[in-house]
Amino acid sequence: MTSMDFDRDFEPAYGHAIAIGSHVRRMTVPNGGPFTFHGTNSYIVGHGDVAVIDPGPDDPEHIEAILRATTGERIRHIIITHTHRDHSPGAALLKARTGATLLGEGSHRLARPLATGETHMLDASGDMEFVPDRKLADGDRIDGDGWSLTAIATPGHAANHLAFALEGTPLLFSGDHVMKWATTIVAPPDGAMADYMASLDRLAERPETIYLPGHGGPVEDAPAFVRGLKAHRRMREAAIVDRIGRGDRTISDVVAAIYRDTPLALHGAAALSVFAHVEDLVARGKLRAPEGVTLHGVFEPA
Repeated sequence: MTSMDFDRDFEPAYGHAIAIGSHVRRMTVPNGGPFTFHGTNSYIVGHGDVAVIDPGPDDPEHIEAILRATTGERIRHIIITHTHRDHSPGAALLKARTGATLLGEGSHRLARPLATGETHMLDASGDMEFVPDRKLADGDRIDGDGWSLTAIATPGHAANHLAFALEGTPLLFSGDHVMKWATTIVAPPDGAMADYMASLDRLAERPETIYLPGHGGPVEDAPAFVRGLKAHRRMREAAIVDRIGRGDRTISDVVAAIYRDTPLALHGAAALSVFAHVEDLVARGKLRAPEGVTLHGVFEPA
């Protein structure tokens, strides 16, 4: 199993707006953790009349920092890449202070219905209260003062995930779909591996070369990085099929084998990732699930 060349060198500069090119400023929420790295990145797009992408969790101090950074400007749009609680709850706080329009693909939803007896392991991570003022579909544009964003449907990490291309620049806001510090969590039923892989293909075909992610620093030479992510996922997939072929029958068995160098505290997240791959592999006829595809099911070679 080869590994991606991830980059964890990042200075969050909490409370301060960091200029990224002429049209974008980044502000990082101090909500760091195992799945958020140093924290969630909020982006201010434009000058004068501006948009804020992903104002983050319910953190009044971060909202105050955004307002200070935009003193003398007008926040007209609040744009959400997806409705996980580290990205979207701050939108309500910022709207209350500015009257800005909330934009996103829609309210939080699962990638598929729950199976009989299945529980949603990431239920607490979903922001069930977010409702956009304007729903965005693939290809929709958001026009501002001297800038335009185009929405790109990128489901996988979340069913309602969107990326945004800043027209006339090499920049794309990739949310949690592509990040330079680590692989993205794809955990059914909140997300779906088949959707995630198809969305990687969409981005790899686009012209943008620099991604600004929801956590960590910019992704440079982005199309090549995306192709590497897809190859990494395919190798992980092959390792799972190999372990099942060798006699492993459960996701916990597979995790113990292929994540043996990963801290035990992260094995729960690893199990959800393997579950996403197994769900996709069964759907494609690469594995069999005699008792049904569940996190604690039994799996066999096809």
